[in-house]
Amino acid sequence: MNYKRLETFIWVATLGSFRKAAEQMHTTQPAISARISGLESELGVKLFEREGGSSPIALTAKGKELLPYVEKILYQAEELRKRTDVATAYSGTLRLGVSETIANTWLPALLTRIHEDMPNLEVEMTVDVTTNLAVGVKERSLDLGLLLGPLSEPSVVNVELCHYPLSWVASPKLDLPDRLHYLEELANWPIITYARNTKPYTEINHRFRCLDGPPARFFASTSLAACRSLAIDAVGIATLPDIMIDVDIELGKLKKIKSIWSPSDLHFTASYSDDPINPFSEMTAKMAAEVAKEYADARA
Repeated sequence: MNYKRLETFIWVATLGSFRKAAEQMHTTQPAISARISGLESELGVKLFEREGGSSPIALTAKGKELLPYVEKILYQAEELRKRTDVATAYSGTLRLGVSETIANTWLPALLTRIHEDMPNLEVEMTVDVTTNLAVGVKERSLDLGLLLGPLSEPSVVNVELCHYPLSWVASPKLDLPDRLHYLEELANWPIITYARNTKPYTEINHRFRCLDGPPARFFASTSLAACRSLAIDAVGIATLPDIMIDVDIELGKLKKIKSIWSPSDLHFTASYSDDPINPFSEMTAKMAAEVAKEYADARA
């Protein structure tokens, strides 16, 4: 029995569309149709109702009956692959979404590990804010997201990676006194922070919005590297992950600002949809957790 036909059956059943299955499997819609037709001929049953138009493809009664058996076959085949040489077992393309905090810290170590352990695996990488990465994971345009999690979705697996505190920092050029500051004092400067459609920005904006006096000015950016540069250049006061600024603090390019309030820690997960089975993502998520721990231990 053709493995690719069985895999195609799972994807069409999951996504309810020949077109989406073709996008997921990096092939054409006619190829998907041919595989399903071939599987139906091989089994001697009709698996899908093809109503046409914009209506989703629906499983027939027999298709629903056979789906759990096909899922079990693919699961067992994947378990067999795991017990072989991992370097040759995993080939194809992993669509990886990455939060910029991770991209600026231990992502290079993870990519090196992927290359060493799975040399036949190609990686298509997207660096973006968690809001967009989460949509990609849920809609399966991304195989794996390293993001601010966890994601609340029944089919999504969340593997805990790391958590990083956020600190207020500024250039010594601003000459802020070394004492505890109220948020009203910080609001005298532009607040350099995460993009508007992120959890840290929402939390920070809410706190400053509750203050008396003129509203705070926000310089929001999707690039943490840009935020760091703006803070070093004394444009304003920034909130950044400690793990990104340790060296700048040591070199005197930035100094931490004591405040009565700081944003919540950043909690990251490796999140992926496991319906249907997603072996590349499962293996990479485990690697990411190991690399994140090694990175933290090395800096402890």
